Amino acid sequence: MNPEISIAGRKIGVDHSPYVIAELSANHNGKLDTALNLIEVAKKAGADAVKLQTYTADTITLNSDAPEFQIKGGLWDGRSLYELYLEAQMPWEWHVPLFEYARKLGITIFSSPFDTTAVDLLESLGTPAYKIASFEAVDLPLIKYVASTGKPMIISTGMADTLEITEAIEAARDGGCKELAILHCVSGYPAPAQDYNLRTIPDMIQRHGLVTGLSDHTLDNTTAITSVALGASIIEKHFTLDRSGGGPDDSFSLEPKELSALCKDSKTAWAALGSIDYGRKSSEQGNVQFRRSLYFVKALKAGDIITPDSIRSVRPGFGLAPKYYLDVCGKTLLCDVQQNTPVLAAQIGR
Repeated sequence: MNPEISIAGRKIGVDHSPYVIAELSANHNGKLDTALNLIEVAKKAGADAVKLQTYTADTITLNSDAPEFQIKGGLWDGRSLYELYLEAQMPWEWHVPLFEYARKLGITIFSSPFDTTAVDLLESLGTPAYKIASFEAVDLPLIKYVASTGKPMIISTGMADTLEITEAIEAARDGGCKELAILHCVSGYPAPAQDYNLRTIPDMIQRHGLVTGLSDHTLDNTTAITSVALGASIIEKHFTLDRSGGGPDDSFSLEPKELSALCKDSKTAWAALGSIDYGRKSSEQGNVQFRRSLYFVKALKAGDIITPDSIRSVRPGFGLAPKYYLDVCGKTLLCDVQQNTPVLAAQIGR
């Protein structure tokens, strides 16, 4: 039996259509109305869940000007960690209206906590699940604390090697987590498709026996949709109202139409996988008659010998199958036949 978990009553696993998580991240850009609008966009797009990030600059880093706290290169070059997270953080007082609005719209909402106080806040809101971000996958005490809630957990594995992934899984299990999923991830923002090495997904499934998905930071949907064919049961993508909005995460996020396309196309990809089946499909039934078969290309009389130039393999398929061509040649006709009529077994003597 294939592994599966359930979040808010929705079953997740390879036997179910992909669970699409719309990652709101920092794309609220400091405005509660924008965050509320994004939840509505996720619902309309067909996402299964919208995910927040629960931290403050002070719970995720230190306010230090030391060199190791400065970002060098990449999307956030020249900024300090504290400065970046101060801009990107979602005020904790927003969590109540965001959870209430998502529930009103009928879309699942949960979050990534970055310390124990965030877990306590999310527990007070009745979150149905938790996501551990890639950068926190090495924080085993945090993973155990989240696991102690008994809620389903999803752990991203960006930057983690096989040992670190195993340690994170063991920490979740030791903490009491019963429903656990992991996400293959590349923690680049954005990440090039060639870095994803999607063949890792079936290996992860085989190694760990867990529901496995993809946290995708590429700029389009190709990588995510391809992952479904390799066993991804969860797809997580950042989304925004406007990629040119200027926020910390806007530039590598999907816009509303792209999110809608992801939700639709990933489910189509999953449906196309189906099962092993060599039988004739319902959509093929009407075309069976147009397969090739044997037809007389000359008018012949009863008693004539069927010669190779008197029959041909052609479309449609109302005659004997072409595989009988050599068997028919040299046989005697039992009745008259007209040109351009099918070769039938009842017409042919021994």
